[in-house]
Amino acid sequence: NMNFLPGLWWSLPLVLVWATPPVTSSWWYMGAVGSSRVMCDNVPGLVSRQRQLCRRHPEAMLSIGRGVAAWTAECQHQFRRHRWDCNALERGQRLLGRVLLRSSRESAFVHAISSAGVVFAITRACSQGELKSCSCDPKKKGSAKDSKGHFDWGGCSDNIDYGIKFARAFVDAKERKGKDARALMNLHNNRAGRKAVKRFLKQECKCHGVSGSCTLRTCWLAMADFRKTGDYLWKKYNGAIQVVMNQDGTGFTVANKKFKKPTKNDLVYFESSPDYCIRDRDVGSLGTAGRVCNQTSRGMDSCEVMCCGRGYDTSRVSRMTKCECKFHWCCAVRCQDCLEVVDIHTCKAPKSAAWISRT
Repeated sequence: NMNFLPGLWWSLPLVLVWATPPVTSSWWYMGAVGSSRVMCDNVPGLVSRQRQLCRRHPEAMLSIGRGVAAWTAECQHQFRRHRWDCNALERGQRLLGRVLLRSSRESAFVHAISSAGVVFAITRACSQGELKSCSCDPKKKGSAKDSKGHFDWGGCSDNIDYGIKFARAFVDAKERKGKDARALMNLHNNRAGRKAVKRFLKQECKCHGVSGSCTLRTCWLAMADFRKTGDYLWKKYNGAIQVVMNQDGTGFTVANKKFKKPTKNDLVYFESSPDYCIRDRDVGSLGTAGRVCNQTSRGMDSCEVMCCGRGYDTSRVSRMTKCECKFHWCCAVRCQDCLEVVDIHTCKAPKSAAWISRT
């Protein structure tokens, strides 16, 4: 069913992730190129510019699929202790679409992290020689100088500028079709996500010389692990700025004058988030019934907060863990298998656990 997220551009990469053979299959690559028009024309929710890019760069669509897998996992990691846990893709695909129809903090984060995921995946594919349209960063050639002295550009610098350019063209195409407030918000958060990946581009070097001395250095630029981008955008989510449209409809102004004006790195949103306590289709909420909570925590994962005051059930379970681990020279750690009995706390369901829908 390709209509699980109607109108969302990541319909295409998710279909590719689930339905295609491994990229190592040369026959699949040839088939994809030969039938790219058919494939791209039959994926719902793409605007004409996205279909053009799909036909022109069919091999990039598989990379975008990897990007979807990366940002989905990162989103779920960052929200693992919150009422809304970014699991809509697994537990009810249409629900994520409902979240994105709102202009909330969660929508802002999803747009930023998904845009970042495409940048990361396309850039990585360029460096690994998987795309015909790009390779290593062509500008990183010759000699240069940093705080440690002179060095030569070598190796394969990640072509982050190409990744950003492609992601901007593909991801932003849908928003550029609209001129409304939500489109402007999405474009802003998409850009913040792209900038976040570039923020963690780091210089790596290798020394050449007698006994490893750095008489000559070869350096290249490499992206950091995607977790760094996720952690950074999570901080931006927590500090997201509520905005309203300015009078001429061309940009934002802060909703509360006490707060600073958002920068290009900040996430912005219009609507306050629902509490996500109960199952509600209209806001994309699965509710927290059955969610595991932490009895000793005072944070968002505490049983009081996670269960929305409804209380929780406790069950005693047995599980195998590694214990009595000892280091043996050289160089191994050996552990025993121990049976551990623990209490698991799960949130009670509300009196009416049925879906709420206002439509």
